[in-house]
Amino acid sequence: MNATPRPQGTADTAAPAHPQFRPGRAFAHTSGAFGSGHPHRSDGRPPHTPRGARHTGPHGGPGTTPPVPGPPFRRPGPLFPALCLLVFALITWQVAANGPVRALDERLGRAVAGSAFPGGVAGFLSDLGNTAVALPVLAVAMAVSALRAGGPRRWVPPLYAALTMAAVPALVVPLKHAVARPGPPAMAASGAHDGFFPSGHTATAAVAYGAAVLLLRPRRPGRGAAATAVSGYALLCAGVGAGLVRCGYHWPLDVLGAWCLSGVLLWGLALTRRGPHARGPRRPRASTAPGPPDP
Repeated sequence: MNATPRPQGTADTAAPAHPQFRPGRAFAHTSGAFGSGHPHRSDGRPPHTPRGARHTGPHGGPGTTPPVPGPPFRRPGPLFPALCLLVFALITWQVAANGPVRALDERLGRAVAGSAFPGGVAGFLSDLGNTAVALPVLAVAMAVSALRAGGPRRWVPPLYAALTMAAVPALVVPLKHAVARPGPPAMAASGAHDGFFPSGHTATAAVAYGAAVLLLRPRRPGRGAAATAVSGYALLCAGVGAGLVRCGYHWPLDVLGAWCLSGVLLWGLALTRRGPHARGPRRPRASTAPGPPDP
């Protein structure tokens, strides 16, 4: 069988031809072209691959299909309680050893006690640190938190708050007896016994109201709401401390030492509030399976 091979043209013998316009992928990316904005398909239809079918993220990068998972869980770091413990150790050392910081503290306390700050307002603010005022506020916050949460674990956060509050006298009372610091002149004249460091009223107010803020905060508070709650709580604690010093019930370092202890206790409570029972239901994760083909 004889097969005559067909003559094949070469580059020298082929007839010249002008390039023809073919709308393809390169022209699909140009602004205004048909299907522009779709890097994988020039006809405007979504591609078949899972990567191409994903929605873009907030910065234009490849994202995930909705619902988008929430932010990763982050626990508060140990830097804050370590700083509180360090400051408390330094204050306790100066107070117990009758150091120069204690002398400055007593001078400042006498100046604040004799200042023109209204005594009635100072007395009202100092009374906010009484257990008769702070504990009912915390009890109401615990009840509201349990009713709002629901579920079998609704009493877990209030239980942690109650244990944190119970730790205040367990820490403050032994420290008072160990340091045995005399009180301001007004308390010494009334015949009060020694043992004013740290301030029990300050620690009671800081822990009770701080625990109430942690219990009543929403699961995903906005930045404005969180800043308002923290600012109000800080002003309240500052008012209680200033009222105690103005009324001559405590020295300034007594208040500062109580704040340091309260910060450590509230940090531990915040750890429990960020646990699994406080996260809420998990959002379903995006599926990695490819989507159905185009019709």
